[in-house]
Amino acid sequence: MARVVGVDLPKNKRIDIALTYIYGIGRSRAKEIVEKVGLDINKKVKDLTPEEIKALNEFIPKNYKVEGELRKEIASNIRRLIDINCYRGMRHKRGLPVRGQRTRTNARTRKGPRKTIGRKR
Repeated sequence: MARVVGVDLPKNKRIDIALTYIYGIGRSRAKEIVEKVGLDINKKVKDLTPEEIKALNEFIPKNYKVEGELRKEIASNIRRLIDINCYRGMRHKRGLPVRGQRTRTNARTRKGPRKTIGRKR
């Protein structure tokens, strides 16, 4: 199993798909990385040589924010919004949708399961 940027990549997947297991790397960025490092896109992770893994380990942190660094930045951005008491910060604080979605119905992902107010007799 190859370890890239502190993440174990699944060995039976193609390299471009396996790179998406790293937080902050999606399909298009994974393809871009594979091209820039000079790997074959159809190569599986188990077929990578130690030199190729080393090249990935050097290229990714140098050019992209991923994993812990990215998580910290996102958390600090949300913390800043909450601290300045802007509308988006208040929505984050209350656990409601931030980007203008309706809350009368739906919004269950942010609000959590329904809370029963009281039942009629």
